[in-house]
Amino acid sequence: MRTLFLNPPSFEGFDGGASSRWPASREIESYWYPVWLCYPAGMLPDSRVLDAPPHKISIEQTVEIGKDYKLLVLFTSTPGFEVDVKMAEMMKIANPTMKVCFVGPPVTIEPEKTLNASMAIDFVVRREFDHQIVKYAQGTPLEDLPGVSFRKDGRIVNNPEGPVIENLDELPWVTKVYKRDLDVTRYNVPFLLNPFISFYTSRGCPAMCTFCLWPQTHSGHRWRLRSSDDIAAEVKYAIEAFPQVREIFFDDDTFNYQKARTIELCSKLKPLNFTWSCTSRVTTDYDTLKAMKDAGCRLLIVGYESGDPQILKNIKKGATVDMAERFTANCKKLGLLVHGDFIVGLPGETRESIRKTIDFAKKLDNETIQVSIAHPYPGTEFFEYAKKNDLFSISNMTDEAGHQLPKVIYPGLNEGELVEWVERFYGEYYFRPRVIWRVVRKAIFNTQERKRLTKEAREYMALRSKRKRFVSDHRQATISANAGD
Repeated sequence: MRTLFLNPPSFEGFDGGASSRWPASREIESYWYPVWLCYPAGMLPDSRVLDAPPHKISIEQTVEIGKDYKLLVLFTSTPGFEVDVKMAEMMKIANPTMKVCFVGPPVTIEPEKTLNASMAIDFVVRREFDHQIVKYAQGTPLEDLPGVSFRKDGRIVNNPEGPVIENLDELPWVTKVYKRDLDVTRYNVPFLLNPFISFYTSRGCPAMCTFCLWPQTHSGHRWRLRSSDDIAAEVKYAIEAFPQVREIFFDDDTFNYQKARTIELCSKLKPLNFTWSCTSRVTTDYDTLKAMKDAGCRLLIVGYESGDPQILKNIKKGATVDMAERFTANCKKLGLLVHGDFIVGLPGETRESIRKTIDFAKKLDNETIQVSIAHPYPGTEFFEYAKKNDLFSISNMTDEAGHQLPKVIYPGLNEGELVEWVERFYGEYYFRPRVIWRVVRKAIFNTQERKRLTKEAREYMALRSKRKRFVSDHRQATISANAGD
């Protein structure tokens, strides 16, 4: 069956599926690669990966493209699910013989809900879907595929799950699918050198963070590794295939979780003489960081999450404030840049804990930061915590443009105040003289950076204005409600 792998069009600038760690429209337009879709696509020579958002492909164009395919595999997300269902229905009307499969975190947690949402969805594959999709396209019946949910005789059948893929070296290189189907210049992440490409060196994450979507719903906690030789070989291919690319990003849940493995891999990467970045935990020691720097590492994405010790315990982060400070000092000593991720609204959050986190972030003084609102995705321990403690907000997960809205509120921290804290966080961090000079210096000496920073500033200021209106409207509604009481 000729197969179309689709990361569907959605909100303008929405990076909602395939490989996005935090499905939403971001403050600054960003697009990650549809890595998960590219594995099975690499095993089906006549398939196509259609990554609609970065390539600016409309719903109408997607429907037209779908007419040439017999199987549609759509990677969905919780915020984009309703739009994705409508997309599938339109494609089914235009091509009635097409079979439609949904994959992604939501279908793993709620397969029945997914199938009941529309008769246009023929089946779903829970968790990893690589081999199931390939075998179905080659003629294997749904009944014989592990992890598949489908309708039969008026009821929904959930096939038992099969084992996870242990030998990742047997999977194709996604970079070959990028070369076949994608325009790598369309992908942009503000803190990476652009253009960039990204792929995985492992699957799964042993960490137990209660809020994290992927290990709890899709990739699992079992940490499975590609061999260092296979990774180095794909890097070599990518360098030759994409001469315009300035950086490779290793988009694992946690790239350097194990010291021995990281140092061994770095020994294979160093001779290739290229620039790369990756994810990291603050538990990484100096020797490992030095090996990474020596092998060409430029930047680390680090989930600090909070500067409050109790919040870190609440979310089972497995790290402390002291570890984070020591790690950051080591990175600065080695000349490694850090993009720090922080979250507002985690379990136990108060005004005081947010203030600690802002002060902590300013003390660390990393190159760049991202501040997200905590989202209780179905299937996560955080979701169950919010449900048990009746903390859900009545607001939607995103606004009409796909930007985050608070879904969990706490005593003294309503939706408006949480959004206000996010803006205060960004404002206090970036509007400091040393940070302003850091940005201005880039703009002065690099024309490409100047154009990019100007665009990013416009996007951020527009969203900042929008958030201020949200805070003002929410504050006024609260005053009116109290007056009515």
